[in-house]
Amino acid sequence: MWERETDYEIIDFHVHPYLSEEENFCMYREDFSLTSDEAAEDLRRAGIRHVCGSVLSQEPFDPGRGFEQLRLLNERALQVKEKYGDFYTPGFHIHPAFVKESLETVEWMHQNGFRLIGELVPYMHGWAETGMDFASPGLREILALAGEYGMVVSYHTMTEQQEQMEAMIAENPAVTFVAAHPGEREYFLKHLQRLEKYENAYLDLSGTGLFRYGLVREGIRRAGAGKFLFGTDYPITNPGMYVHAVLGEHIGEEDRRLIFSGNAKRLLRLMPEAM
Repeated sequence: MWERETDYEIIDFHVHPYLSEEENFCMYREDFSLTSDEAAEDLRRAGIRHVCGSVLSQEPFDPGRGFEQLRLLNERALQVKEKYGDFYTPGFHIHPAFVKESLETVEWMHQNGFRLIGELVPYMHGWAETGMDFASPGLREILALAGEYGMVVSYHTMTEQQEQMEAMIAENPAVTFVAAHPGEREYFLKHLQRLEKYENAYLDLSGTGLFRYGLVREGIRRAGAGKFLFGTDYPITNPGMYVHAVLGEHIGEEDRRLIFSGNAKRLLRLMPEAM
């Protein structure tokens, strides 16, 4: 089935893999719940050959516990890596309110050959409750080290933090930033302004926005195909629908290949054996 997808090498830059129900963010999991093995097969069935992203949890974040909950999620990402092998590139959590622990995480990542930070999700991990945002000095200190190591940061688009997101990108030119979710037209156009302005700014196509026909074509016209990465936000979204959305856009074949995998391979330095 879906023979056309097999013509493309597809990397899903934005998934949230899981090993337990608490980590499964499918909205209808009461009646539709796949095991972690079934989830991997589900993604492959959509034509996806490699996935990237962080583990999240339904458990509310408690700033009083410090970095503990994020450390546990990072450990779970390593367990997923052990289970999925070359199918998965893990993303690791940091937090601007916990600079020491975050710097230790970045250092550990570098020593072990990992380059993907995030998805940073401020609203889930108590950033506002600890007085933090994308322009906080603590985050700047963490990103300075990440920049030394040429790391890639996936971050959730906080629509109310337009200035803070731009400051983060502008102040850390050695870091590659990949925003998550195009959003509706108003916010997509703001993304495009950043993609045009900053060499280190990119956008993944996960979550809200891709269903607006012509979005990808407009993005390519404005910023070039080299600025976009395919992503779904699985298991929140249907991966096959996102694959077909990109297949159905009126864009060139080389642009499609860049979006499906070429850009992610370049930014994450993925080798063929890691696919």
